[in-house]
Amino acid sequence: MATTDPFSASIIPFEVPEQMRAFAEKGVSQARDSYAKFKDVAETHNGTIEAVFSTASKGASEYSHKLMEMMKANTTATLDFAQELVGAKSPSEAMELWTSHAKKQFEALTAHSKELAELTQKIATETVEPIKANASKLFKPAA
Repeated sequence: MATTDPFSASIIPFEVPEQMRAFAEKGVSQARDSYAKFKDVAETHNGTIEAVFSTASKGASEYSHKLMEMMKANTTATLDFAQELVGAKSPSEAMELWTSHAKKQFEALTAHSKELAELTQKIATETVEPIKANASKLFKPAA
C-alpha cells in the first residue's frame, strides 16, 4: 500500500534555489526600507499638520482680536458723534458734524480694510510656512 501523505519522508525535500532566496531577501529588505521611509514621512507630516493648525489657530485669534479692536473704535466714534450731534445748535452745525463723522468713518474703514488685508496675508504666509519647510525637506535634491 503506497503512502499518499505529501509530508512523508519518501518525497524529495524541496529546496529554494539560492537566487530565489536572495531575491526574496532583497525584496524583504526593500520593503523594510520603504516602510521606514514611509513611517518617517508620516511622522514628519503629523508634525507639519500640527504646526499648520497651531499657526492657523493663533492667526484666527489675532484676526478676531483685531476685529474686536476695530468694532470698539467704531462704536466709540459713533457714540462720540451722537453726543456731539445732540449738542449741535443749528442744522448747519449738525450737517457739518455729520459730514466730518462720515469722512472719518470712511478713512477708518479704509485703514481697517488695509490692516485686515495685511494681517490676512501675514497669517496665510505663516500658516503655509510649515508646509513649505516640510516639502523642501521631502523633495530636497539628492547629494
